[in-house]
Amino acid sequence: MNTFTYIFLIALVISYAIQFWLSFRQKDYVLSHRDKVPDAFKDKVSLEEHQKAADYTIEKGKLSDLDSVLGIVFLLVLTLGGAIDLVFKSWADFGLSPIITGLGAMTSIFIVMTLLELPTSYYQTFVIEEKYGFNKSTLQQFLKDQAISMGLVFAIGMPLLTIILWVMDSIGSLWWLWAWAILISFSLLMSWLFPTVIAPLFNKFTPMEAGTLKDRIQGLLERCGFNSQGIFIMDGSKRSGHGNAYFTGMGKNKRIVFFDTLIESLDDEELEAVLAHELGHFKCKHVIKMLVASSITTLISFAILGSLITEPWFFSGLGVDYVPEYSNAAALLLFTLVSPVFTPFMQPISAYFQRKFEFEADDFAANNAKATKMISGLVKLYQENASTLTPDPLYSAFHYSHPPAAIRIAHLKEKMTS
Repeated sequence: MNTFTYIFLIALVISYAIQFWLSFRQKDYVLSHRDKVPDAFKDKVSLEEHQKAADYTIEKGKLSDLDSVLGIVFLLVLTLGGAIDLVFKSWADFGLSPIITGLGAMTSIFIVMTLLELPTSYYQTFVIEEKYGFNKSTLQQFLKDQAISMGLVFAIGMPLLTIILWVMDSIGSLWWLWAWAILISFSLLMSWLFPTVIAPLFNKFTPMEAGTLKDRIQGLLERCGFNSQGIFIMDGSKRSGHGNAYFTGMGKNKRIVFFDTLIESLDDEELEAVLAHELGHFKCKHVIKMLVASSITTLISFAILGSLITEPWFFSGLGVDYVPEYSNAAALLLFTLVSPVFTPFMQPISAYFQRKFEFEADDFAANNAKATKMISGLVKLYQENASTLTPDPLYSAFHYSHPPAAIRIAHLKEKMTS
């Protein structure tokens, strides 16, 4: 243990203390408002629906807290407990190249982490989601999804990791700049391929049939100057009762996607308003802004890692011996695991801008569709998804990417009267 060890432990305590405190506030606030529907929703949401949303939110919060506790334990076992050091030394004993040694060690740890997350995912799906009537998945589907996800990680993630490790070993002191460029280029490629190559591995996408809804949507697209590769219905109901809509892809490879559950619960004008909101993100360049922000953050992270990668105190402070033969891979893994401990302040900043973007997208929807239909569609979505109408203000400031329901709808109503 060295000075950095104590800095890490202090940051860990502070980071998770904030997280658990906010979680406690959220559960306490939701519970204290459980028995009364907010005035803004009392004519639209029943007390039974409101209480269901409160109970659902609290149960998910408890599971998240348990998951965080297990995450702390596993992080300490991996670092100060010596597990990462043991795994890397075990792979080094095979006498393989530094890149293969690093790749093998990181893959081994990833597999263990994935397996340890399975019970939580299973409980979320087959206990909590089942209890509140959302789960439509089967054990076979659940295992199939896990297998496909793991297969994608090996088929796509491992080649990318191999390239980055090669760059770290071969390029010199500016390796981090090259690695950043490679990672960003890869992310853009995946965004372009996702609609037509990756997403169909998990769901079936059926082109929307001709009719009044499609005519309405195409009219909206023409008004907004949005070109897409098509409008598709996704079979989200095979896994969940939750509904959503989104557009995905880049350039000419963009698609508009509606969950089949959303089609069933909203009328045509409400669907038009919800899609207008999603298009608002595109027209207001929110996707580009978030991509630029993410790119800058990633560049800073790689630059910091570039300065730490030759510092023995960084390794020893986290329970790993500094061994030049595989130090690059070990540093990359350590940095990925521990950096969130030092950056909890980024959450409210990111959430603030995301909520700001949501307001702007709502304004766009109100200007290009009916604001009243946007409001009624949102209320139905809150009901269908059992989203709490009374989140703790401080918790939502840290964690919510969307404004709380009452604030969001009040903003739309103000927009209607201005």
